[in-house]
Amino acid sequence: MAMWDKIKDQAKTFQQSQGTRGASGPGQGPQGQQGYQGPQGSGRPGSSSGGSKAQLIGMFKTQLASVKTELKSGAYRDASMAMCALVAAADGQVEPAERQRVEELIVSNEVLQNFPADQLRQRFNQHVDRLVGNFELGKSEALQVIAKAAKKPAEARAVIQTGMVIAGADGVFEPSEQYAIREACTALGVPPSEFGV
Repeated sequence: MAMWDKIKDQAKTFQQSQGTRGASGPGQGPQGQQGYQGPQGSGRPGSSSGGSKAQLIGMFKTQLASVKTELKSGAYRDASMAMCALVAAADGQVEPAERQRVEELIVSNEVLQNFPADQLRQRFNQHVDRLVGNFELGKSEALQVIAKAAKKPAEARAVIQTGMVIAGADGVFEPSEQYAIREACTALGVPPSEFGV
């Protein structure tokens, strides 16, 4: 949970710099949550800490959208799919419902719509299958693909932000998901502290 506190200030600064949403303070918590009513929906906290998570995910989405036109390379596509698979399989297993949920998040993601949905699904599922079959081997393969995005810092950061958006979409940030994102940061040469992990 501490990671959210670490980057809450970043979120506030970012929102103020946007100007339009700067007025909404932490008291506006539950606002950002009303859209999601999935299996975990009932268990999500209605407190302002839940709202701040939603705000942070919103911040990463906004940052990604602002560089959307630059994120059209195969390296970004492949690395972000490997990242999403690592997050989905972070605890070593992926339920069919979880896989489907992440797939839907991927194909509905504004930035990832730069790519055909079937390409995204194919790459995501390929990585998930390998991770489920042999976690350590699948993980090292995924991290190798992620590392290919390191040449362009904007793409490298976008891969991590994409992973954060997918991981935080259910309002819960598991320690295993945080660890997967830290490993991806290392592979990309990006300081994990930038993302509060």
